[in-house]
Amino acid sequence: MIRINQIKLPVTHTHEQLRKKAAKLLRIPEEKITKLVPVRRSIDARRKNDIHYTYTVDVEIPGNEETAVRKAADKNISVCRPQPYRLPAPGSEKMCSRPVIVGFGPAGMFCGLMLAKAGYRPLILERGEQVEKRAGRVEKFWTGNALSTESNVQFGEGGAGTFSDGKLNTLVKDPAGRNRKVLEILAEAGADPEILYVNNPHVGTDVLRTVVKNIREEILRLGGEIRFGCKMDDFSVRDGHVSGVLTERGGIREEIPADVLVLALGHSARDTFAMLDRKNLNLQPKAFAVGLRIQHPQRQINLSQYGMEEPGVLGAASYKVTRQTSFGRGVYSFCMCPGGYVVNASSEEGRLAVNGMSNHGREGENANSALIVTVTPEDFPDQTALGGVAFQRHLEEAAYRCGNGRIPVQLLGDFRENRISAGFGDVSPAFKGLWSFGNLRDVLPDCLSLALLEGVDGFGRMIRGFDRSDAILAGVESRTSSPLRIPRNERFEGNVAGVYPCGEGAGYAGGITSAAMDGMKIAEAVISRFRPV
Repeated sequence: MIRINQIKLPVTHTHEQLRKKAAKLLRIPEEKITKLVPVRRSIDARRKNDIHYTYTVDVEIPGNEETAVRKAADKNISVCRPQPYRLPAPGSEKMCSRPVIVGFGPAGMFCGLMLAKAGYRPLILERGEQVEKRAGRVEKFWTGNALSTESNVQFGEGGAGTFSDGKLNTLVKDPAGRNRKVLEILAEAGADPEILYVNNPHVGTDVLRTVVKNIREEILRLGGEIRFGCKMDDFSVRDGHVSGVLTERGGIREEIPADVLVLALGHSARDTFAMLDRKNLNLQPKAFAVGLRIQHPQRQINLSQYGMEEPGVLGAASYKVTRQTSFGRGVYSFCMCPGGYVVNASSEEGRLAVNGMSNHGREGENANSALIVTVTPEDFPDQTALGGVAFQRHLEEAAYRCGNGRIPVQLLGDFRENRISAGFGDVSPAFKGLWSFGNLRDVLPDCLSLALLEGVDGFGRMIRGFDRSDAILAGVESRTSSPLRIPRNERFEGNVAGVYPCGEGAGYAGGITSAAMDGMKIAEAVISRFRPV
């Protein structure tokens, strides 16, 4: 395979033009290219009068590839030997029962899929519902029905990422090829094949619901089992090794034998964290970030990023901003949702959290992102392992009171002046969930509010109009990542043998892709150690 970097083409180009450009750079007739696969595509919008795509492609041609590369004499052309992802060979240790996975978000889903592919027939326990039922329940909650504490934006098939923009970018460096394999599996399950090569790929909440359903069906086809509405209440230990899982499902309690227990918990499984703490599983508080969601007109972001309000084939523009404040705290955007909505992402009674969500087409009127500030265990009044959980809950209780049970909303100018808004300006609200005006200064500690305001002032110099007084704020964004970590050893086990902390809730991931990759890593550890039952 020959890899060609830095192929520049207009945004309106065709695939045929891409082939012609590759052939020209290789100095060969176009018909000699037997296969061309895009590896990466990014938008170069540094000059608004010359916005173009930049490609990296892999090309197959007949004959000697080294000779063709030498003939091309271009530093951007080289021979490439991609290494496909492979599962390890099964180990020799005996398992007395099939592996049990708790949680069916990206980590549990990909751990289960890899184990099923290798013949281990995993049993997966998910406290929430199948995605079809879950989506209906969440939509009813957003229109005023009561919150289900077991099946909501946080809990259920696909995890919290199912109700998001479905971003797939990750900073994790992984020479084993897990990242690429995650994208391939998602594309096979129904995601747009462009995720295999576009920069900052996303799936969209509407498409993700089909994708996770198809992955579920593949796990079942391969011999796995998934029990929805099944919550882990406890686990048993014998001689320092996990021996069983105690579950509750439909009012019926059951103990399931387990000598391999994968804890693929989401970062909102607070009651489960408390149970693990009582069982003396080692937990450690860690830093995370909290803040508010901000909405701007999408056309304003398009104009700033592309120089045009209607970008056509480029699609809705995104942004990423960060600033170090005089308070010593960093402020940055997180989970930016072009053409999206701010959603009520609560999972506990009397507490309210928000998140952002976009469909695949990102066709909404507004852009939104979280503006968040890092907090560390030193900020938590509770200095126990669950101090970060207590800190989150305190903020969410304040948000619930601020909005009288609805999403509390405030214009940026009124947040600056510490007063409740009387109405909207030129920015129309885009919410999923009932909302009410409130003073968000009553939700965040002053040190965080002031840091956010200083950050927004700086962002207004990066993106024109970002600091407009009628930008819409909503809170509280408290579920950015896990508030704790479950330490694991070189065999990926916690301090109880046979327990494998995994994914975002355990503190080892920060998004759909990294969580899925960590799930694969745990599956590899189990496969390489044990033989199938």
